[in-house]
Amino acid sequence: MNEPNPFELERASVREAFDRAGLRYEAAALLQARVAEELLARLAPFAFAPDVVLDLGAGTGRATRRLKRLYRRACVVALDLSPGMLQQAARHQTLLRRFKRVCADAARLPLVAQSVDVIFSNLMLQWCDPPDEAFAEARRVLKPRGFFAFSTFGPDTLRELRTAWGEDGRTHVNRFLDMHDVGDALMRVGFSEPVLDVERVTVTYQDALTLMRDLKAIGAHNVTAGRARSLTGKNRLRGTLERYETYRRDGRLPATYEVIYGAAWAGRERDEHLSPPGAPPPRMDGGAGLAPAPAGEVRVPLSRIRRRKRS
Repeated sequence: MNEPNPFELERASVREAFDRAGLRYEAAALLQARVAEELLARLAPFAFAPDVVLDLGAGTGRATRRLKRLYRRACVVALDLSPGMLQQAARHQTLLRRFKRVCADAARLPLVAQSVDVIFSNLMLQWCDPPDEAFAEARRVLKPRGFFAFSTFGPDTLRELRTAWGEDGRTHVNRFLDMHDVGDALMRVGFSEPVLDVERVTVTYQDALTLMRDLKAIGAHNVTAGRARSLTGKNRLRGTLERYETYRRDGRLPATYEVIYGAAWAGRERDEHLSPPGAPPPRMDGGAGLAPAPAGEVRVPLSRIRRRKRS
């Protein structure tokens, strides 16, 4: 019999956590907003003219509103597992910029096959463990030349917090997939060779308790099967805070986030896309198959990157 996976995410707990976080989410989700802006900026050069756009894991709909502004003629759908988040998303609708709201699991999309032109997913896929079912569903609902743009967290995320908790037989921080594992999962379900790159972001805090409160405020606290089911003892928490203090620099405590950005095409032909009639087909880099990169950055296909060694 297989051993139970302590890092397995409990879907009901994920939904409940985000339901509770709905009202406070946007005030605390500053990193999520920053990553969404970067992901939206990566869509702009393609000049897509889609009929249907799906915001997969839309949360409170802040990015959905931006998608509706970017694709004014498209039917934009905000889909999320949490009813509480979608309730907050209603606040981002205006008379001229309305979008659909659908409550559903990313692993079981209530959408017709080959009905979506563009899928946008910002920092949601880390809640799908493993991501294969969500990727398969994204591939299923995308049109043959549809486009999938996403971000997720990599394994260095919250490494300071993970180390500070130490080893006690319990899981205290979620597990995050390596960039290569994400790319492999995309290819397994039939996406064209994905283009992935990584950005490391450090957010600083006055103290570790503030970090923990922020994680709770955005619904990102521990929902793994191996988490402790009782309150953390004072001595245990005190030891964790003391170990975290060893990371203090210039009066602040760092929290590292490894952000993975990805792009993939649903199908292997890239000669026709979603441009307006008569417009030249967009390319990811003028022919080499790479997404546009800001100055000073280089992006390479997954197949050209060596897999990291695991300790």
